[in-house]
Amino acid sequence: MTDVAQAKTKPEPWRQRLIRSLLYGRNVDRAAKARARVGFAILAFAAAYAVIGGRLVMFAIGADAHGARQGGSRDAIATARPDIIDRNGEILATDVKAPSLYGEPRRIIDKDEAIELLTATLPDLDTAEVRDRLSSKKGFVWLKREITPQQQQDIHRLGIPGIGFLRENKRVYPTGNEVAHLIGLVNIDNQGIAGMEKWLDNNGLADLHRAGFATDRLQRPIELSVDLRVEHALRDELLKAKEKFHAKAASGLVTNVRTGEVVAMVSVPDFDPNNPKEAHDPDRINRLTTGVYEMGSTFKAFTLAMALDTGKYDLNSMWDARGPLHYGKFAIHDDEPKGRFLSMKEVFTFSSNVGAARIALSQGVEAHKAFLRKMGQLERLRTELPESAAPIVPRHWGDLNTITIAFGHGMAVAPLQAVMGVSALVNGGYLIPPTFLKRSEEEAMALAKRVIKPETSEKMRFLMRLNAEVGTARKADVKGYYIGGKTGTAEKVINGRYAKKRVLTAFTAIIPADKPRYQLLIMLDEPQPLKETYGFITSGWNAVPTAGNVISRIAPLLGIEPRFDLPPPDRLILAASRTTQ
Repeated sequence: MTDVAQAKTKPEPWRQRLIRSLLYGRNVDRAAKARARVGFAILAFAAAYAVIGGRLVMFAIGADAHGARQGGSRDAIATARPDIIDRNGEILATDVKAPSLYGEPRRIIDKDEAIELLTATLPDLDTAEVRDRLSSKKGFVWLKREITPQQQQDIHRLGIPGIGFLRENKRVYPTGNEVAHLIGLVNIDNQGIAGMEKWLDNNGLADLHRAGFATDRLQRPIELSVDLRVEHALRDELLKAKEKFHAKAASGLVTNVRTGEVVAMVSVPDFDPNNPKEAHDPDRINRLTTGVYEMGSTFKAFTLAMALDTGKYDLNSMWDARGPLHYGKFAIHDDEPKGRFLSMKEVFTFSSNVGAARIALSQGVEAHKAFLRKMGQLERLRTELPESAAPIVPRHWGDLNTITIAFGHGMAVAPLQAVMGVSALVNGGYLIPPTFLKRSEEEAMALAKRVIKPETSEKMRFLMRLNAEVGTARKADVKGYYIGGKTGTAEKVINGRYAKKRVLTAFTAIIPADKPRYQLLIMLDEPQPLKETYGFITSGWNAVPTAGNVISRIAPLLGIEPRFDLPPPDRLILAASRTTQ
């Protein structure tokens, strides 16, 4: 037998038989094996191409996400912010999604063509700036933030490799100018730069963004104390008054005297936070917190309260107002001199400068300073709003300073600061820090500090009501709402001297006077004389009637029901006081 024959008859090893049987089964011919191998190869290649095709689709669809990853480490991306709502749930600020245009310079094939096409589609793009950005070696650059959907579609049709879109959060303010100074605004990266928006970032939101925990819209809304309805009415009347009296500016506040909540705050001219460029106009500042002013005769309320709180004087105490008060080369006059002694009540209702100055001098410089400090008038007022101004007080405080500050000259404070102090005079004697967030009376009392006696507060309410009945606040006495108030007219300092024709008028009202719930402040900057005001520019002719218009609109919104046929203030307000009339 030959070697070949021996090889053919040699049995196949058992291992090979087992493998062949598992792979192909028994009695399968070679043609079938070949077809199986070809089919297996076709399936393998098809699977490989399917994986490649799927990846290409993912890259095409996920271009924005790729850009986001590129930009996250190099450029700020606008992150989400919580809604801001008023006390009734009305949205004041919210986020919407807006596309932004970016480029990836390393992926752009023909940069000149890309620049030409982009600038032709978006004419407001700066060609030199786009060229500079696309010529960089960065992996990601912003080209234009917050483009319109139509612009996005037009650029998408260009089909430029390395150009993509990223949907960002854009802050919008549905109410426009209505609460501009209170809300503030954000920058292009959705970061707060003023107002309550900046307060949000300063109180943890910025830290959440940096940690990556504030990237969606599931954040709890921020509920403010402001009432949008009251805000609208106040702003509307201030705009009318500004136009009617040809004033440079007008501003106003409505606060809750029991809680310190700011229910409305308006300063016009204002701005639209949806158009941030307007906010940079220096004439559009918030005059109620960032401006400081001599508040005029409204400060007489502090002067009289200081004396009454000592217990040494009552509402019938008499003060010499027979003529001007001379101090060195200075002489203090009354606008409408009476030429006689005036009672404490008359000093208030006639708004006597001489009487107020004598009252302050009777207490002394140190006592005067201590009382104003206790009332929160000598230090910067801190609230949620980052924008605040420190009061301007005399560096060397002597008798002359006490004389002028007694009637509201020689010292300047933020109007919200003065409102806080007046609220303490009428709410029972509690100084409560103002807030722009909702606060209950219980929460307010936990922060409150008693600064005057309850009986002193009762007398101040009486004086303010009396002033609305027979004094300088008569034009604001809206029937049924039993208001009280104090006027103030301060001459402005121009080139180091007081200008008689350029004044700041103010009026602060309490509603209602017997059991105050709200305080209203109206201020007009340089109102002009009119025929109907007989040439006068003092507060009683402009700020006071403006306040009357505001009260008639907001009192029903605030839930204050009108009351008629009420007894005179000495019986309604002073009934429990030992010292009447």
